[in-house]
Parts: sequence; structure tokens; C-alpha cells
Amino acid sequence: MQFNSPFFKFRTGGRPGAPTPEGAPIRAPKALGRVGKIAAAAVLVLVLLFNSVYMISEQENAVVTTFGVPQAVTTSGLHFKIPFVQKVTKLDMTIKGMAIGYDLRTNESLPDESLMITSDFNFVNVDFFLEYRVTDPVQYLYASQDPTLILKTLAQSYIRDTIGLYPVDDVITTGKNQIQSEIKDKIAARIDAENIGLQLVNITIQDAEPPTAEVLAAFKDVENAKQGADTAVNNANKYRSEKLPAAEAQADQIVQNAEAVKEGRINEAAGQVARFNSMYEEYSKYPTITKQRMYFEAMEEVLPGLRVIITAEDGSTLNMFNWDAVGKEAQ
Repeated sequence: MQFNSPFFKFRTGGRPGAPTPEGAPIRAPKALGRVGKIAAAAVLVLVLLFNSVYMISEQENAVVTTFGVPQAVTTSGLHFKIPFVQKVTKLDMTIKGMAIGYDLRTNESLPDESLMITSDFNFVNVDFFLEYRVTDPVQYLYASQDPTLILKTLAQSYIRDTIGLYPVDDVITTGKNQIQSEIKDKIAARIDAENIGLQLVNITIQDAEPPTAEVLAAFKDVENAKQGADTAVNNANKYRSEKLPAAEAQADQIVQNAEAVKEGRINEAAGQVARFNSMYEEYSKYPTITKQRMYFEAMEEVLPGLRVIITAEDGSTLNMFNWDAVGKEAQ
């Protein structure tokens, strides 16, 4: 057997019985086997290394399963695991949304989900948007087969139950906030009891309208009328708020003036009573002198404003003067 390939070199001193056209044995197969083993070992090391680490982002959690036993990993960054023994499942922990009553991609209504009946036996189309997030990765993966479907089913059940407790007017117009709050409380309490690893963040009514255009137009008219009434009430309250302080201030001023007049009259009356009592005491002691003094005081008050005309016996005018002027001339 001859080897003419340039990859093989023959040297002198080969094994006895070996073909030695140039005097050397064939050593290439051993070298190839060694390289192959090294390459296989390198590949194995790379595979083991690749399967020994995993990365968790800040918005993720992971569940590491070891021989069927799950354990949550909540710390972000680089982590190690046992290759081919531990299995890692990553979960997105951000808030997600779910549409009930319409298709979130096409925004088309889904009558099977949106059509409901109210307490006054009217039909209404109501669309909801539900927000949720994963809180327990282990429960989310292993406590139930499809926790998202369970959440949606519970939400639809409590939505229909709550809508059935309210009249159609409240569902379409004034009762939306109360209905949303009641539904949220019911769903949150139920999923906490079910332990499916999910938390309800919020649920809102996206749209609520009657199933026919005629009824919808009537409800819009009613809503416009209510808004007009609210506007009128607000304007009246604003006018009252503007006028009431001025009226209250004016009323307080009137009351204060009346109190001042009352106090003045009371003080004046008290002074007159005291003066009369004092005069009576003096009169009781000296009746004649007191009477004469009172007469003179009265004349002093009356005569200064009296205009006197003196005439003769034959009726002709002799003189005309004023007592006040006479008093000033005398001074």
C-alpha cells in the first residue's frame, strides 16, 4: 500500500513490517484523532458554559426548576445554573392589557362579550379594558394551566353580574365610576383567593352605548340636557358665591348700625331717667325753688327762638325785636 499524499512523510527507522517506501511509519491518523478529541472537548465546554448562565433583565423574573421543584429568581443580572439539570423560564413582570368586549387589534366590537342586560331589562353594549401583571412567577406557571384565561373569565362574570345591578341610564351616563370601582374590588378579591399569580391593576369602561342608533341618539339628548342642567346649576352657584358675601356684609352693617342706635337710645333714656330722678330729689327737698328754677330753664330754651312784636294801645307797631338779639346787645 503506497501513500503518495503530501500530508504524509516517511522517515527511516519505522516499525518492522510497516510499509516504508521512504523508511518511516504512518502517524497522521493519530494526530487527526487527537485534534478531533480536542475539538469535541472544546465544543462540550462551550455547550456546558452556555447552559450554565442566564441573564434576567430589570423587567423580568425567572423560575428555576430543579428536578421538578420550582424556585423564583427576582434579582436582575447574570445568574448560574446546573446545565441539563435546572430549567429556567423567564417571565415579563410589566403591566399588560386585555380588552373585553372588542378586539384590541382591529377595535371591532365583539357582541358575545359586550352585549349585556341591565336591571331595568334594557340591553347595552359595554367595552372594558383590563390591566394586570404577574406578581408570583411560580404560581403563574404551576398553580393553573392558563391564569390569563382564568382572569378574563372571572372579569366577564363579575362585569355581567355588576352591570345587571344598575339601570341602563347609570351604565351609560352617571354610574360609570361606581360600576368600575365595584367590578375592580370583586375581581381583585377573587384572584387573590384563587392564587393564580396575577394582580388586577385597573379596569375601565372604554365605551357604553345602547345597541341601536335610535336609542343612542335619545341617550345623547338626555346627556346633553343633564350637562345643560349642570351648567345652569354651576352658574347659579357662581352667582350666589359672588353676591352672598356682599349681602352678608351689608346685613352685618345694618345690624351694627341698629345696635349702635339701640345703645344710643338706651343710654339717652338712662340719662334722662337719672336726670329726672335727680330733679325729683331736689324738688322733694325744695319744691318752690326747684319749680322756679325749672321755669327759668324752660324759658331760656324757648325765648331765644321767639320773635316778639310790641304794639301800642291803638294797634300801631312800636317795636319788633328778637330776645336772642337783645341778649347779645346787653352783653
